[in-house]
Amino acid sequence: MFSVGCSMFQSLRRINMIRYLIGIDLGTTNSVVYYIDKTKEKPLPELFKVPQLTEAGEISEEELLPSFIYIPDDKELPDGSLNTEWNGKASFCVGEFAKKSSPKVPLKVITSAKSWLCAENIDKNSPVLPWNRNNPEKQLSPVEAIKSILEHIKNAWNYKMASTDKNLSMEKQIIVVTVPASFDTVARELTVKAAAQIDLKIILLEEPQAAFYSWLNNNGEMWRKKVSTGNTILVCDIGGGTTDFSLIKVRDESGNLALERVAVGNHILLGGDNMDLTMAYKVATKINAKNKITLDTYQIHGLTYACREAKEALMADPKAKAQKLTVLGRGSSVIASTISSELSRGEVEETIIDGFFAECALDDAPVDSRRSGFKTFGLKYETDPSITKHLAQFLKTNCKTQEELPNCILFNGGVTKANSIRERITSVITKWANHEIKVLSGTNPDLAVAMGASCYANVREGKGIRIKAGSSYAYYLGIETSMPAVPGFVPPTQGLCVLPIGTEEGSAFDLDYSGLGLIVGENSEFRFYSSKIAREDKFGKIIDDIAKESSIEELPPLAVTLPPTADIPAGSLVPVKLRIEFTETGTLQVWCINEKTKSEWKLDFEVRKDSSSAN
Repeated sequence: MFSVGCSMFQSLRRINMIRYLIGIDLGTTNSVVYYIDKTKEKPLPELFKVPQLTEAGEISEEELLPSFIYIPDDKELPDGSLNTEWNGKASFCVGEFAKKSSPKVPLKVITSAKSWLCAENIDKNSPVLPWNRNNPEKQLSPVEAIKSILEHIKNAWNYKMASTDKNLSMEKQIIVVTVPASFDTVARELTVKAAAQIDLKIILLEEPQAAFYSWLNNNGEMWRKKVSTGNTILVCDIGGGTTDFSLIKVRDESGNLALERVAVGNHILLGGDNMDLTMAYKVATKINAKNKITLDTYQIHGLTYACREAKEALMADPKAKAQKLTVLGRGSSVIASTISSELSRGEVEETIIDGFFAECALDDAPVDSRRSGFKTFGLKYETDPSITKHLAQFLKTNCKTQEELPNCILFNGGVTKANSIRERITSVITKWANHEIKVLSGTNPDLAVAMGASCYANVREGKGIRIKAGSSYAYYLGIETSMPAVPGFVPPTQGLCVLPIGTEEGSAFDLDYSGLGLIVGENSEFRFYSSKIAREDKFGKIIDDIAKESSIEELPPLAVTLPPTADIPAGSLVPVKLRIEFTETGTLQVWCINEKTKSEWKLDFEVRKDSSSAN
């Protein structure tokens, strides 16, 4: 009894010793850090400016940490060019200088590291990034890339905030890291794994929820007057690399307003980067028509970067003049062959609005163009660039009637800073819904996710309203049907629902299903499936033939090898039951339990799918 009380006391003491609540937006294009200092009289979210290389040998503190990793060849840069105050022997860098280097040496810079955690048919633990570099000594795995970005943030924090007091180091604070709402359990688990490799214990939060927590924080108690019971709020998050949709419902609970996240969209690899590339090809066409010059891959890369800078300047200021663009020539006379062009606001709006946000009907769906029989490995980019069609598909799937379509919308992500884009999206949804759409304002699209993550850490301590969310996926165990052998007929695989959508974090279920066994000393696999649409499926529901369910996808298998013991020799069949846990950090865990010996084994997702073919 004393030991339990002592343990509880130590736990409470640790919580009271924690000074900072840290929120990290681990973005596809940019990462951002906010924190709340609990010792202040009025603890409010504060922006942590991240020290980083902006040029070789030059360090400054910036609001955004570009999620780029530059890995130069040996002797490519002068010795010490990549060193920081906390690393005197750096062989690569994260941040602004890496981003600036991308157009010049694209095969040496890792981009979109987060999205590679969802890539198909690659080993997320093998050095495959930058993609197609074909030099494993100068490549990182997707997990290592995420770890490297987090490690830069951790080291920068410890240098600035904990150099004189190690108790203030990031490892000893509460940390919330955001992920796309569409991340499946494998990608979430890998994010937690990357953080654990640098001694960070993190809590995961979906990015659209984080953006909404930022809006709640900025509005204080006034938020209750800006939405009402029955409202459906669309969080539309369009960043540099991805587009993410979520729906939040406003409900009445005993006379008080309550919030529940009721739907999440797919992981859509479509965003500002696609728009920049589209403008680059448009300008390249102008250059070809005017100068009879065809730009090569490296020049297109540099032009894309220039178009991004021009787009941001033009969309931020309606009165901005056309932006000059410069493309370096190739060969010995680079300066003499420099090519110039320009980009006007009209061209940007036409390219983006008409190309990515064209008006469409609610019944329109993205076009999945016919793919070649041969397909390269890598990221699964969208084939239809129409974000409005992807939005229509999301709302059509999750809103059964016109009345259920959103009443309110909260925009997030750098792309949505442009008034013309917000107006087009709002106009399109208004036509679909046939009712007014209220735009919820008052957040910074670049910073809101990190701010909201720090606010969520505060909410977890009982300070503020919490969005009811739980698991965004339902999970199923695949069970082979026992049937007599029939030539030409493969017995169907049943699906047993072991975790329904909406299951709260911290929940656990014991699966009372007999007939499961593991052979000691041999690798055993379990087939698992998931769905973010099957909201009606409850714990224990059996689906007769899960392969026929189009809304349910198979995950990498869950695998475990039981080591032999003195009591259980190799080759023995051990009967087990399963326990399913949806952890406080937001990940799925599956345990095998032998009730006789009380032994437990955690199953891990086998993410090495067809890795031999990768890269």
